[in-house]
Amino acid sequence: MSRRPNIEKALEKVSSRYELVHAAVKRTLQLLEEGEDFFVRGERELIKKTFQAIEDIAEGRVKVVKKK
Repeated sequence: MSRRPNIEKALEKVSSRYELVHAAVKRTLQLLEEGEDFFVRGERELIKKTFQAIEDIAEGRVKVVKKK
């Protein structure tokens, strides 16, 4: 069984689901620029980069900054 991203924890880092979607898309694009594969290697399995983007936001590895 595959893991699911911690969306509830990621939502604590942003003000709305809409903002989370935009932040996750931006982070996913950054991850795609690092390599052409759609997966990153986890400890035991391959993880989709979209999943990794949400996890990065939830764990505070990336900071969501609003433009004015």
